[in-house]
Amino acid sequence: MGTTILTEDGNGQYCGTVLQAVTINASKKNVWKEISNIVGLPDWIADIKKAEFLSKAKYGIGGARRLWFSDGSVVDEYVTGWKDEQYLSYIATSGLPLRGYHATISITSRKNSSYVLWNSFLISEKSDRRQFEEFLSFMESFYANSLKTLKARIEKQHN
Repeated sequence: MGTTILTEDGNGQYCGTVLQAVTINASKKNVWKEISNIVGLPDWIADIKKAEFLSKAKYGIGGARRLWFSDGSVVDEYVTGWKDEQYLSYIATSGLPLRGYHATISITSRKNSSYVLWNSFLISEKSDRRQFEEFLSFMESFYANSLKTLKARIEKQHN
């Protein structure tokens, strides 16, 4: 899918997007069950060692999680959009080398399968273009690898 730098302000702040997708041979309901478990990320994202709730809400808008990554970083995320079996959106509020991060994971039914799209909008802290491009490439690979693992996990469970 890819990455795009949308704008730069001339002072080292960039905005960009990352998009990755996968088709999973499983029902939308089964895919949603995995994606909507907002602390289940260690099951399909290799770099996450641990995830726990930061909120009383376990599902839906207002749900919050803390993620511990294998590189030692800790990221807090909050669910900002939710429609059962269709999408969830979230923002990261700490732990990333960014000023802003908003992402959505959406599911669309296909003939006997589900299409999962993970897209994000990122705003850099002060950086140069090369650094931001490298970060976008890292995120693109991170999404692709995670979705590949998600696909294998769900297809093994439901086929």
